[in-house]
Amino acid sequence: MEIRLSAHGAYHHQYHLVWIPKYRRRVLKGALKDFLTKKLGDIREYHPAVEVEQVSVQSDHVHLVAVIPPKYAVSAVVGTIKANTSREIRQRFPEIKKGYWRNEFWSVGFFSSTVGIDEAVIKRYVEFQEKVDTGQLTLQLDFGF
Repeated sequence: MEIRLSAHGAYHHQYHLVWIPKYRRRVLKGALKDFLTKKLGDIREYHPAVEVEQVSVQSDHVHLVAVIPPKYAVSAVVGTIKANTSREIRQRFPEIKKGYWRNEFWSVGFFSSTVGIDEAVIKRYVEFQEKVDTGQLTLQLDFGF
């Protein structure tokens, strides 16, 4: 886990995002899958502060694990990703227009959840910080001589 710094704080906001093609058609395969996987890995073109950690393109849905700074709304980032990839897919793969009309490729909406540290780790961290702040924690050094 890498803590990132912003102008006024530190964060590690990691999200698991999932979205599907319209009508949940199984069209994300072959050259389209390869193109989409590469494009999702290059999200920094659209959002320089967003870091993609993992991408998985299945035939009927996309999984993405990304670190998104707190200054961005998750829905805005996903909206930008979906808009840009939809436009580029329709331009690069004209056969898609047979099954999708009205310039739509992705279904409306998405799923998101946070990916975090488990509860026990957080409780130990908070307990440790409390001891540091109250001076109860003492540093012991053993140099071995």
